[in-house]
Formats: sequence, C-alpha cells, structure tokens
Amino acid sequence: MLQLGEERMSQTEVDVRGPKDQRSSPCGNLLDRGEREVEEEEDQEEELGGEDCVILNEDYDTDLELGDQEEAYDPTGYMEACEALQVVPAYNFLRNMHNSELSMMHRCLGPQGTKALAVPLVTNTSILRLNLRDNWMEGMGGAAIAEMLKENCYITEVDLSDNSLGDHGAGAIASMLKENSTLLNLNLSGNHFTDRSVEHLGPALITNSRLQQLDLSHNALGEQAGQSMGQALSENTGLRSLNLAWNCIRGRGAAILANGLGGNICLRTVDLSFNGLGKEGASALGKALKENIVLEELNVSNNRIPPEGAIHLAMGLKVNKTIKSLNMGRNPIQNAGCFTILKSVQENPDSAMEAIYFSDITVNQDFEDLYRAVKEIFPALTVNHGGRIGTFRKAKA
Repeated sequence: MLQLGEERMSQTEVDVRGPKDQRSSPCGNLLDRGEREVEEEEDQEEELGGEDCVILNEDYDTDLELGDQEEAYDPTGYMEACEALQVVPAYNFLRNMHNSELSMMHRCLGPQGTKALAVPLVTNTSILRLNLRDNWMEGMGGAAIAEMLKENCYITEVDLSDNSLGDHGAGAIASMLKENSTLLNLNLSGNHFTDRSVEHLGPALITNSRLQQLDLSHNALGEQAGQSMGQALSENTGLRSLNLAWNCIRGRGAAILANGLGGNICLRTVDLSFNGLGKEGASALGKALKENIVLEELNVSNNRIPPEGAIHLAMGLKVNKTIKSLNMGRNPIQNAGCFTILKSVQENPDSAMEAIYFSDITVNQDFEDLYRAVKEIFPALTVNHGGRIGTFRKAKA
C-alpha cells in the first residue's frame, strides 16, 4: 500500500502543471515553461535569419559607430594611411569626402591624424571648403596640410585656426602660398605665430596674388611683424580683407604697417583692433588715408589712441573718398577726438562715410550739435558713442 501511495503522489506532482505549462517538443516529449521560453527565443532568432540587429542613428556622429562593420573598399588610401600611422580613422571624412564642404572641427586629430587626412585630400576633387579648426595639429600637421595644398588645385577656403601651428607651421604655409594658385580664403587665427612667422609669410604674400582673405588674429605678432607685414602690403596685389586683431603691433612696427596700407591698391577691409597703435600708429594711418584710394572699412578700436592721435587720423579723413566704416571705440580720445573726426567728415564733400563707432566714449552737447549739422549733409551717416556727458545724473533722495 505504501508503494502504491508514493506512485500516486508522484503522478499527481507531474499532472499539477496542467496543459498551460506543458508543450510537446518536436520529438514528442513534454517541455516545461522554462524550456519553452528558451525554444521561443531560438525561434525568433531563426525568423530574423540569425543576423545581429544593428541600430544606426544617422544624426549621431562618431568615429566608432562603423567599427564593427566590414570596411568598404577605400580607393583614397585613407584607411591604409591611418593603419600605417596607427591612428583611428575619422569616418566623418569618408562620409563627406564627395561633398563640396568638409567640416572637421574639434576632432582631436593631432599631428599624425592630420598627416593621414592629408593623403586622400591630395587627389580629392570634390571638397572646395575645408574646416580643420581646433585639432591640435601643431607644426607637423600644418606642414602636411601645406604639402597637400601644393598639389590640390580645387580647395579654395581653408580654416586652420586654433591649431598651435607655431613658427614651423607658418614656414610651411608660406612655402605653400608661393606655389598655390587656387586658395582664396585662409584662416590662421590663434596659432602662436610670432615675428619670426611673419618673416616667412611676408615674402609669400608678395609672391601670391590669388589669396583674397587672410586672418592672422589672436597671435603674438609684435613690432617686427608689423614692419614685415607693412612691406608686404605695399606690394601685395591680391588681398581684399586682412585681420590682425588681438596682436601686439605697436611703435615703429605700427607706423610701417600703416605706411604699407597707404601704398596698397587692393585691400577693402582691415581690422587692427586690440593692438597698441598709439599716437605714432594713428599719425601714420592719417597719412595713409590721404594716399589710399580703395580701403572701405577700418577697425582701430582698443588701440590706446590719444586725442592727439585722433587729430592726425582726422587729417587723412578730410581728403579720403573711400572709407565707409570707421571703428574708433574704446580709445582714450575723449570728446575732443570724437569731435575732430566728425568735423573732418563734415569738411570733406567727397566723403563716403556711412558709420562711425565711438563705443564707450562719452561726448558733450557740442558733439551732438555737430552731429545734427553733419546729418543734414550726409543723411545716411550713423554715429554710435558711449552717451552724452551729463545725461546720467544721480537720482534725488
């Protein structure tokens, strides 16, 4: 009897699972719930063809997203160059190498990564605008790009700003400018250039007549650089826009630079803000404005120009016929300097002046009266200043 009871109990335990928890396997055996879930997962994988499911997001840009996929044939030699230089390929380049513009800012390419990128760019015929800003390429990487631009005859705009190119990189760029005949716009801002850099760039600007826009702002160009640049500008026949803001050009260098502007026949826009022109530089600019017949926009804000310097500058404005915009903001020229400059415009019937900026410089009522009189002669003229003296008074308690 005991044995019979144990058999019934065993059968009861088996049947307690019921039909919902039981399923026949292909071989006819019963499967419990856990085994059935495993089999269902295997069936789902078979329905998907046994392939891995890859989620791609085209808006998420990373150099690692294609790492697990089979590499496509690369006729440019970029992948091979990356392997040889032991750098991670920038797949953003492979995706955009047939577009007219390639932007690879803030990619941390470094010198080696830049060298690898330069290899396929030598023969690329699609990219016209190249932006490699802030990639810490240093002199070695800058030299690689310069060598590439000697061969590539399609790229017209290049941004190499904030790359710590240094004097070595400047030398390589200068060598390129002597040979390249297609580049129109070059941004070299923030590259730790010194006076020695301009010793290379100056002669290159005399030779090159194709480059139209050059940005050398936020560097460490000093007095000697001003002299070299002045000599180059007096002979250059290509530049239309020059940015030398945020440098250390002063003294004799500022004077020679201004003299170079006087003899230039192409420049339309010049930015000399945040330098140290002072009285000497402003006086030289006044003489240059008497000779120059093409310059339209001049920015000399934040240059420690005193009232005497403004008076000399005004003498040039009395006869100049092309200046449309003059920025004198944040210079200690006081009301007297502002008044003299505006008066020079009034006394020049051929003046083309459209806008004058005296930012953060206060003026008095005499200046306001003069401005109203000048507006009758030049209705389109606008003058911005730091407010009128006496306008802001303490509120009575």
